[in-house]
Amino acid sequence: MKKIIAADHIEKVYGHGGERRKVLNGVSVSINEGEFVSVMGPSGSGKSTLLFAVSGMDTVDSGKVFFDGRELSALQENELADLRRRRMGFVFQQPTLLKNMNLLDNIILPAMRDHRKNVKKITERARALMKKTGIEGLEKRDITQVSGGQLQRAGICRALLGSPQILFGDEPTGALNQEAAEGIMSLLAEINEAGTAVMLVTHDARIAAKTERILFMCDGQIVSEMQLPRFRGTELEARMERVVLRMRELGI
Repeated sequence: MKKIIAADHIEKVYGHGGERRKVLNGVSVSINEGEFVSVMGPSGSGKSTLLFAVSGMDTVDSGKVFFDGRELSALQENELADLRRRRMGFVFQQPTLLKNMNLLDNIILPAMRDHRKNVKKITERARALMKKTGIEGLEKRDITQVSGGQLQRAGICRALLGSPQILFGDEPTGALNQEAAEGIMSLLAEINEAGTAVMLVTHDARIAAKTERILFMCDGQIVSEMQLPRFRGTELEARMERVVLRMRELGI
């Protein structure tokens, strides 16, 4: 299976002098086409830093990160920005949507740089994604007039607008209630089933149990991995027990 992401012994240090802290400590990891991967670990273990590093949102202090064979550190900033915008999608715990724009305009805004002459086509795709994600009919709503789950679905629409090869999520269900979180996970599973790789950072065993590969982090390193069969809507409790047991064994 083809690798989309390959990180080779990457390190990331924050702070200066005696305050220096190695947040990533020689991490090597790869993500393949169509994989559904989650990253777990205690606060400060390096989960989000790893996601930011392999997606090119942050630089590394040593080691290399490759996307589809291209070394990210060798790219100019504008090339890297184009790569992220066109071939990656990002969903965060709190969607970064603009208050002075309606939901539809928020979704299409990032794509306008590449498609100024194709506004109609982009708008049609955005509407199709809104229908697929269950927020059809909310196009003209202000972001204060919809629920947190609906906002997150709008964020996913925006992330998918450019048909990315991989979708990155940093605690995308962290601010949602259980019902909304399960809806988002079902949506991400559908996206993954259609061929888009997904990499999630989460602290929630219930969320991680629905992915196919779990990376467990502690003190800036991947200390263990767990492979699971594709989740088909059954045996969630048993999968969760396996995840929690592994975390206990690792002391995280």
